[in-house]
Amino acid sequence: MYDVIIIGSGPAGMAAGIYAGRAGLKTLIIEKMFAGGQAATTYEVENYPGFESITGPELAMKMEAHAKKYGADTIYGDVTKVELNGDIKKAWTGETEYTARAIILAMGAKPRELEVVGERRLRGSGVSYCATCDGAFFRGKEVAVIGGGNVAVEDALYLSQFCLDVFLIHRRSEMRADKTLQIALLKNKKIKPIWNTLVEEINGENCVEELLLSNTVSSEKANLAVSGIFVAIGTIPDSGLVSKQLKLTETGHIQTDEDMQTGIEGVFAVGDIRKKTLWQIVTAVADGAIAANMVAKYIATKSMGE
Repeated sequence: MYDVIIIGSGPAGMAAGIYAGRAGLKTLIIEKMFAGGQAATTYEVENYPGFESITGPELAMKMEAHAKKYGADTIYGDVTKVELNGDIKKAWTGETEYTARAIILAMGAKPRELEVVGERRLRGSGVSYCATCDGAFFRGKEVAVIGGGNVAVEDALYLSQFCLDVFLIHRRSEMRADKTLQIALLKNKKIKPIWNTLVEEINGENCVEELLLSNTVSSEKANLAVSGIFVAIGTIPDSGLVSKQLKLTETGHIQTDEDMQTGIEGVFAVGDIRKKTLWQIVTAVADGAIAANMVAKYIATKSMGE
């Protein structure tokens, strides 16, 4: 049995693993895909203290190595069920059961879909949610990025390095991205913003060939020929695993107090999966550190009472 199980190895989960290990807790991190979460799919990180610029994958690898240094065990598998009530918490990957005295939920968030015709049918055949993962497949081709936040602009800048043209399609006339990113985008001649526009359909026989666009002001329709579309319109918390055991907000985020404690004793939530005002790598790391510290205190208090 472990002292703490951490589900998810994004920045929040990794930070929790580092602090739990330093506290002498027997720690298990369970990850279904790869270390780093969404941070690992980010081309360049420029707002994490101590690094003026570092790639997402590099930062993720450094965090993973740091957690391993302090003894955190890591396994790769999809957690299919958890039992959160009681003094012993349980998590299953398939038929394998893991137990711990506390659990930290760090499942993060998944990309939000456009929910338009052709999107799911052509996913993996021109429809992508990760520019750093799939961008190289579109070298010398025309692509579209959908969104107006930091991720969308970062994706467009990254793709402009090897794509012929990058169309940034945004439903509003102004972006939400940081000013420094907006300036870089507007200076880039290979990026062509298309404002006040929605994607209504993604068309193509076996791969993406063109988009049907609709202007939000004039309602005019137009077709745009592209070979790929990168969707960057936000995320949805990956909280389905615990939706019947914990209180969620209307947006699906887990409610916690400032100590990351959920409504069940010994169960904590960190990072993009919990309700807060800012979802960033730096706040995720802070969440993980706080949660691990609270787990150590929780276990110590329980032990004194036994």
